[in-house]
Amino acid sequence: MNQNWKSLALVGVLSSVVTVGSVKLLGGFESSRDVVFSEAGNNASSPLAKFTSDPLGVPSVNAPVTGDFTYAAEISTPAVVHIKSVSTRQQSSGGMDIFDLFGEDFGMRRGGGGGPQKQESSGSGVIMSSDGYIVTNNHVVEGAEELEVVMSDKRTFKAKIIGTDPSTDIAVIQIPAKDLPSLAFGNSDAIKVGEWVVAVGNPFNLESTVTAGIVSAKGRGLGIIGQQKQERFGFGQQQQRSAASPKEDFPLEAFIQTDAVVNPGNSGGALVNLRGELIGINTAIASPTGSFAGYAFAVPASLVKKVSSDLIKFGNVQRGYLGIKLDELNGTKAEEYNIKINEGVYVQGFTQSSAAKESGIKVGDVVVKVDGTPIKSTPQFQEQIGRKRPGEAVMLTVNREGAEKTISVTLRNREGGKDIIKKDATAAISQDADMNGLGAQFVNLTDREKKKLETFGYNNGVKIESLESGKLARMGLEDGFIITKIDNKTIKSVQELKAAIASSKGGRVQAEGVYLDTGEVISFPLSL
Repeated sequence: MNQNWKSLALVGVLSSVVTVGSVKLLGGFESSRDVVFSEAGNNASSPLAKFTSDPLGVPSVNAPVTGDFTYAAEISTPAVVHIKSVSTRQQSSGGMDIFDLFGEDFGMRRGGGGGPQKQESSGSGVIMSSDGYIVTNNHVVEGAEELEVVMSDKRTFKAKIIGTDPSTDIAVIQIPAKDLPSLAFGNSDAIKVGEWVVAVGNPFNLESTVTAGIVSAKGRGLGIIGQQKQERFGFGQQQQRSAASPKEDFPLEAFIQTDAVVNPGNSGGALVNLRGELIGINTAIASPTGSFAGYAFAVPASLVKKVSSDLIKFGNVQRGYLGIKLDELNGTKAEEYNIKINEGVYVQGFTQSSAAKESGIKVGDVVVKVDGTPIKSTPQFQEQIGRKRPGEAVMLTVNREGAEKTISVTLRNREGGKDIIKKDATAAISQDADMNGLGAQFVNLTDREKKKLETFGYNNGVKIESLESGKLARMGLEDGFIITKIDNKTIKSVQELKAAIASSKGGRVQAEGVYLDTGEVISFPLSL
């Protein structure tokens, strides 16, 4: 039953736009900036609503100040855009793939036979600042070679990808425009189960569509982010992760669940409260058909704000790590661990150089609060930590042998330090005129990786950080592979790799590389 639920939800997360390939982490129209988004209550365009009754006109005693659906729609619709994507994917010569679930109704154009085919697909996005920054889902822009943004007033712009975060399925793009309408970020923590919400997006290529519903649940973890990639490489079920310093960021899922109607094309669109404040980015649906069947899921605005600001300011997401291994409690687990509480996350152990362990957290502790917020599930706990950056302190309240104790822990980065790891302007590149659709994002090696690489007889290289459909994937390579040489010339940086590809003659090079975890060396011809 659990696997069926994940499969149904995965259909939804892919259904607005099913693209493959790689995404270029481009510098925006501004390479670095302080990020200032509109906040609820601080924006003249998002005043307090005018009504004290619920949207159906029924007076409510001691009800919060709310608006009606028309007010929320009027505020949010101008700031929600239609995103059209063009990418190239490898077309299978026979059989059924995930694309067959959706046909051509959503803007897809398919060719017969095998080989690469052009793919047209669409989704939604939300303008979050007046200077053209737009937040959407990673799966809406993943693999895009061309992006077109259609405004609610029918103006069109070409867009650049500023950054992506597959671990939260969030991406930021930018269009060359100023003085745009934008949505204020609301407090997604304050949203209550049963509260009215409005979903705005572009389902089935129908622009500026508004639906309404209530919040059905919060902190929902489905295990769907990253599932498609793992299944493609034969990993099957989602692997267990720890809140440590993983080789790759573990997925963060703490969805807001709603019964507002969301369909293919809504992904990346806005979920707003009746004040017209953004409280989530619509991301997935649970459905056996690919169309709405009762439940939709949105990434909460609190996480969206942190991820998008990181992508704009640093070029990558700054994830803080505790270094603990967790287990979510329930009645059965409480008996197993011989403890008297049924909710929270149980500390099973620690990773090397664990910040939590050094701060006084112990095996057997149950984390019940993060910064004063009650914790009932692992997804909720991971979302709270996911809002923090390395070097920031977090207050963990733990239940230890029946008594509560609050401990301050300073989070670390994935390398074990406390500093921000800012990505170089040349640290990640993707499909452009020089790279010819390799379908990968590359990063320069860290000092630790270089040292380990030396044990295999290499001095330097460039790592594949993220791999989607493209030439390298068709060669059978996987994430983490390190390209060490091109035409027998040592590659020391992403920029050198780009230069080697650009200067190749005859459209073909001989590449060589190694997997850092196994030492397996692979040499292969690469057609450009």
